[in-house]
Amino acid sequence: MTTQQIFSIIENDMRCLNANLKSMVGARHPILNAASEHLFSAGGKRLRPALVFLVALNTSKNYSITSSHGRLAEITEIIHTASLVHDDVIDDCITRRGVTTVHSVFSNKIAILAGDFLFAQSSWYLANLNNLDVVKTISKVITDFAEGEVRQGLTQFNTSVSVSEYIEKSFYKTASLMAASCQGSAMLSNLDARQQKRYYLYGKHIGLAFQIIDDILDVVGSDKNLGKPIGSDLKNGNLTAPVFFTLRDSSHLRHLIDSELENRNDADTSLNIICKYQGLTKACDLAEEHVQAAISALKNSNEPVNYKEEKYLHTLVLIGNHIVKQVSSIS
Repeated sequence: MTTQQIFSIIENDMRCLNANLKSMVGARHPILNAASEHLFSAGGKRLRPALVFLVALNTSKNYSITSSHGRLAEITEIIHTASLVHDDVIDDCITRRGVTTVHSVFSNKIAILAGDFLFAQSSWYLANLNNLDVVKTISKVITDFAEGEVRQGLTQFNTSVSVSEYIEKSFYKTASLMAASCQGSAMLSNLDARQQKRYYLYGKHIGLAFQIIDDILDVVGSDKNLGKPIGSDLKNGNLTAPVFFTLRDSSHLRHLIDSELENRNDADTSLNIICKYQGLTKACDLAEEHVQAAISALKNSNEPVNYKEEKYLHTLVLIGNHIVKQVSSIS
């Protein structure tokens, strides 16, 4: 089953979201406007807003998506895109989502300003939701982004980092926004704190699984599917789950990374070593654990479920299974 098939029940909502994003981030200055247009024309998975929509269908009155849910979905995608713009500058990525990155088209300065502008726009729209709990929940994500980026920057080519530390960093950089998006959607549906926690945990574990799988694809995927060059993380010294698991068995890989891949072919050699050992399979198993944790969080309720809610819950489960199936052939 494809992502498009899974999201078929929110197809119209996703179409409206894509149309609204460009108008929401319009800037008076032509350069900023061009940068924003360039960003949102690139497309993307739109997973975060999809989660907002699906949680809304599960939790809101009459199982419908309100205008507030729609606006939250748009805000989450703007925040996510802003973080990618800054990440691309830091990592000096040439392509993202299959198109040239903003800083490559314009300049680092314009890219940083564009990212800042998007964060500012998202904050303005967030405040206008007039829901303080949602504002607190989503705004915390922006500080988490900074925390994750600092942790990543301070641990480049550091082979002593543990898997648990990698998971913490992945939470800050990826899972925090997904968790907050799901919880924020539940908040807008006026769910109690206990029910909000269910959706927060679902988003957290889906986010961690998503990041782990993305890191696996950075080793065994293709430039076309990833939208960026294979091995980018490793070349930048950003070590991931497949690397950490392989380091337990390969002193050669440890030596190459400790030497910061100083020779021309060291990156390719390292990727081959990772594929040779069980690091990929162990990383895939870890992603599966988080998918199952996400599903367990959804089902951890004693309340009766009707047909409609069961259908929408099933869609959230399908998302988790789809994430892992992207690399099922390697396990």
